[in-house]
Amino acid sequence: MSNGYLVTLDIGSSQVRVVVAELTKNGTFPIVGVGTAVSQGIKKGAIVDIEQAAGAVRLAIEQAEQMVGIEITDVYVGLSGNHISIQHSHGVVATLNQDREIEAVDVERVLQATKVIALPPERVIIEVVSKQFIVDGIPEIRDPIGMVGVRLEVDAMVITGSKTVVHNVYRCIEKASLHMAGFVFLPLSISEFTLTADEKNLGVVLADIGSGTIKLAFYSQGNLAGTAVIPMGGEYITTDLVYVLQTQKDVAEELKCKHGIAVKAHADKRESIPIPMMAGKERYSSQLELAQIMEPRIMEIFQLINQQVKAMGFAAEPAGGYVLVGGVTETPYLLEAAKSQLGQAVRIARSKETSISSPAFLASVSMIHHLAKQGSILVNKPPRKETVPRTKEKKRPSAFQRMKNWLSEFI
Repeated sequence: MSNGYLVTLDIGSSQVRVVVAELTKNGTFPIVGVGTAVSQGIKKGAIVDIEQAAGAVRLAIEQAEQMVGIEITDVYVGLSGNHISIQHSHGVVATLNQDREIEAVDVERVLQATKVIALPPERVIIEVVSKQFIVDGIPEIRDPIGMVGVRLEVDAMVITGSKTVVHNVYRCIEKASLHMAGFVFLPLSISEFTLTADEKNLGVVLADIGSGTIKLAFYSQGNLAGTAVIPMGGEYITTDLVYVLQTQKDVAEELKCKHGIAVKAHADKRESIPIPMMAGKERYSSQLELAQIMEPRIMEIFQLINQQVKAMGFAAEPAGGYVLVGGVTETPYLLEAAKSQLGQAVRIARSKETSISSPAFLASVSMIHHLAKQGSILVNKPPRKETVPRTKEKKRPSAFQRMKNWLSEFI
């Protein structure tokens, strides 16, 4: 019998994606279900209409519930954006065990100690990421559990975000009749899932090219050194097709996904593609014409990535290169276009999960792997023999009250 279900939620600009993983007896988390819905009330990765966004979340959750046969109540939500900032902190504690063996509780205590920092009133802590542990003066320890020592220290990155953004996400989850189990910093979870240790040590740039935004994560000497968000993505390519071909957005999106190509030199000009236009008209196009529209925008995307990397003070061609993820990476010959702008050290990362290999789900899957490494996570209980209909009124404090209690720790 299942020990519970771990659920992650990725609220993107074009799609809301839910991934359900089952907690097995041996502690693994195989993926058993997914749910998707077209995003509503979300622009460039930010919630602009809570009611519409909650409706999209509810649809994706219900789809996942039907697939797995459970009632989902608790979700972990991916978070990213320009409102995110990184602050470095240092924590120190004495080990509790009488024989001085360091346990998980000691690690949790020292990470909690890093949260005792001065924060502006409009910001809140999202996650704490350890850079290195120090045991009795010995540095560069990745995992101190099981070691013997009196004094445990940690150098950590405290990831903070805007209270306004966090509040809006909480309200959205509440409106969808769900409980917020916690946040996951998406650039971090995706990096853990896709980047190698050598790439991180050499210095690498991870570019998550989504529909509305491009999320960048910079690694140097093995640690996360910075993040940035570019307000551009795959929907700009779709918009270009809409205006040039004078067609509807859903038609342009289908053309991009089925016939689009990143480099016009590889396009087939003989292919005849019917295109429904406005006012009931129809015309025919070719893959070459589509590529002539798409290529300039794709090249601009990589030029902007290059400019942002330089603006952040990193080398334009990092030793570890660039790693690309996101739904746009499915475009044929995109890697060739990327190399023409970023250099030859570029690769496209794919999901390691054979059950769900779509690049669009990579962020959600990475959250599952990130949370599976945590010592304490909140899982949804296995289904009972008699299913109980979902009600909006739950016998627990409201999400708004839970948020107030949670934020009060940092005020």
